[in-house]
Amino acid sequence: MNHRLYLLTGALVFLCQAGALAQPKADGKTLFARNCAACHQADGRGIPGAFPALVASPVVTGAPLEAAEVLLKGRGGMPAFSGSLDDAEIAEVLTYARASWGNRAAPVSGAEVEARRTALGVAPPTRSRFGNKH
Repeated sequence: MNHRLYLLTGALVFLCQAGALAQPKADGKTLFARNCAACHQADGRGIPGAFPALVASPVVTGAPLEAAEVLLKGRGGMPAFSGSLDDAEIAEVLTYARASWGNRAAPVSGAEVEARRTALGVAPPTRSRFGNKH
């Protein structure tokens, strides 16, 4: 193998492991698909009797801090996502849900979610694959 190629490959592996070449942040739609759609469905209609609809939901379209609290702490059978999603990601998911399927609520900022996390005394995300307590 060419020594330059070998060194370049080694450098890329090191940078990836060090997090210097992190993947771009996922958008709200992607985060929703990964974390929420299995229960609430891709169309936000939920599964009657099991998982509530997010379409025209007063929690989703109401006060952004209440919606952030649901994702941070969980509610009923829904797990908390505070361990697996950071504040910016939670804001992305909420903003997506608040503007999808006919919902017309204002976006949520990462700063709003961070303030709610702090007020609730919720620990920062661990990024553990078990962080959402499933």
